Amino acid sequence: MSYTAPTKDMLFAMRELAGLTKIATLPGYEDATPETVEAVLEEAAKFHGEVLAPLNAAGDRQPSSWNDGQVTTTEGFREAFRQFGEGGWQGIVHPAEFGGQGLPKLVAAPCIEMMNAANMSFALCPLLTDGAIEALLTAGSDALKQRYLPRLIAGEWTGTMNLTEPQAGSDLALVRTRADRQADGTYKVSGTKIFITYGEHDMAENIVHLVLARTPDAPEGVKGISLFLVPKFLVNDDGSLGARNDVECVSIEHKLGIKASPTAVLQFGDNGGAVGYLIGEENRGLEYMFVMMNAARFGVGVQGIAISDRAYQQAVGYAKDRVQSRPVDGSAKEAVSIIHHPDVRRMLTEMRALTEGARALALVAAGYSDLAHQSPDAETRARFGAAYEYLVPVIKGWSTEMSLEVTSLGVQVHGGMGFIEETGAAQHYRDARILPIYEGTTAIQANDLIGRKTARDGGAAARGILAEIDQTLEALKEYADGCRNAACSAMLMRLGVARLALGNAVDHVVENTRKDPNAVFGTSVAYLKLTGIVLTGWQMARALIVATQKRDEDEAFYGAKIATAEYFANHILPRASAFEAAVISTTGQDGFLALDEACF
Repeated sequence: MSYTAPTKDMLFAMRELAGLTKIATLPGYEDATPETVEAVLEEAAKFHGEVLAPLNAAGDRQPSSWNDGQVTTTEGFREAFRQFGEGGWQGIVHPAEFGGQGLPKLVAAPCIEMMNAANMSFALCPLLTDGAIEALLTAGSDALKQRYLPRLIAGEWTGTMNLTEPQAGSDLALVRTRADRQADGTYKVSGTKIFITYGEHDMAENIVHLVLARTPDAPEGVKGISLFLVPKFLVNDDGSLGARNDVECVSIEHKLGIKASPTAVLQFGDNGGAVGYLIGEENRGLEYMFVMMNAARFGVGVQGIAISDRAYQQAVGYAKDRVQSRPVDGSAKEAVSIIHHPDVRRMLTEMRALTEGARALALVAAGYSDLAHQSPDAETRARFGAAYEYLVPVIKGWSTEMSLEVTSLGVQVHGGMGFIEETGAAQHYRDARILPIYEGTTAIQANDLIGRKTARDGGAAARGILAEIDQTLEALKEYADGCRNAACSAMLMRLGVARLALGNAVDHVVENTRKDPNAVFGTSVAYLKLTGIVLTGWQMARALIVATQKRDEDEAFYGAKIATAEYFANHILPRASAFEAAVISTTGQDGFLALDEACF
């Protein structure tokens, strides 16, 4: 099944919801004119649809392979990556100083969605490289920046993130990889890292590993972790590649999905120690690595949106072609394509509504990030920075959990043929399953949302967003009576109830996190899903207002927007009340917390 990027919907969300015009006025973003942005998205759609999408199924059937420390990627990936780099796609959001295009995150985000929808296994390599670039920009010395950033941004070299070890999964306090200081200022790194995405491959001539490790005299726990740059090949003073570093890929994993993306086990220092270079200061490595992780978490949330859209497009295509059964309303005497059957139509609309809502929220968040970084006003930077930080775990957690539902519905629309690999529907379902796991599980995102993003500031960031929802509700009131459809009235009522549900949950979290942490954190995923539903519903409401105003300009597009928003209001927003009940009704004495360990 081919992939066609939804550029029209992306541009709608960028312009009408995320404030592209305002973002383009920020210092450094003057090149993000409407014409430039539209041209970038059109070229991205062409590249990803024509070059990457055709390799997606091949990567699933003929995944990357390992032999004697070398990894060979799926046929076609290496050439596609060369074209990716030459097209400037790796550097779209990175500084022009180092060869990037310096465009806003708001422009990069839809390009990231296209890449992941076209070929998620391929997209993971640029995603991790983006994180490595951000970490170097944040804490790298001038020498490291000059030596590594231009080649990373040009797509000539790639980057990795090395956190996990056999005994240290999410608990990074248990990291044992060692870094010994050398007389020349370098370090000798030794240890084992697992689950390293694109830790070894044949698509680029060098791989820049960013590695968490401890110096011999480092404090215990996370306070003693430092971050090191460990290249696959050492780099000479003139920029040429030197000797092979002491890092070896000892195996790659065999996985449920994203099979073309090699997930490596890396061994550092078996032959004297891998040469590493300290990034920033000793014992501040986790702080720097969080720069990578935050960038990656937003990117993984976009992956969830991307795979959902790919599954939706394929399900629509199948539903239009598959002929089976007469319609229940008797409108035809012969069998019709299944898109005419009410429940198939319901499933497709559910897929569409969830995906569009999550896309809109991610693009709005990208705009917040741009304002937080580039606004000349300090108060504006602080306000949007706090809002963006609040949204990141929601986008990562909600969009990836949502993708499981959407890709599962994609299989369901296909019926029995969805369970057959040849249709490709199953690949999307399998590929999506990793998304709520890597870069921090859904529970980790939910714990972050409760602890750092809600309770720590007394709910200030959350209530700031609730106040924006109130403004949208006020705007809806102006349209509810005079609307030419029932969508505005439905959205006003349903979003109003959902907004109250989220407000009650925020109050509960703020008031009870210290009193009863087990109960509050035990329902953290319910809180995250509640937040995801309400905030994506809020974006659907904003889109509904614009579509109502502009319906006469493009009946097909805006009419579909209105219908999709109405579906979201009537079928998805009511779920908020159930999640509210789960969040606020649990105490430490009931439910799952009351079960003794022996009962499991």
